[in-house]
Amino acid sequence: MNELDPIIHAAARLRITAALATLDIGESIAFPRLQELLDMTAGNLSTHLRKLEDAGYVEVDKTHRGRTPVTYLALSTRGRRAFEDYTEALRSVLGERA
Repeated sequence: MNELDPIIHAAARLRITAALATLDIGESIAFPRLQELLDMTAGNLSTHLRKLEDAGYVEVDKTHRGRTPVTYLALSTRGRRAFEDYTEALRSVLGERA
């Protein structure tokens, strides 16, 4: 039986990863938009994003729009694969065929 990835398994990180997985490869989302979609505080979202980034699952691009700093987020190739493996493992735990 496949193990559930403990990095993704935390509820908040699973929600973040699932939201980012809906983006097309090469697409990213601005931090405030993700925060709004997930209804999370900036601090909570930042904390969980850091764990995902440290694992190599999320790519963070800090840039500026005019003079305003903007942070864009996307799943890395490794993160997308980890999410696919996680969902496959979850189906296995639930007794479903992938």
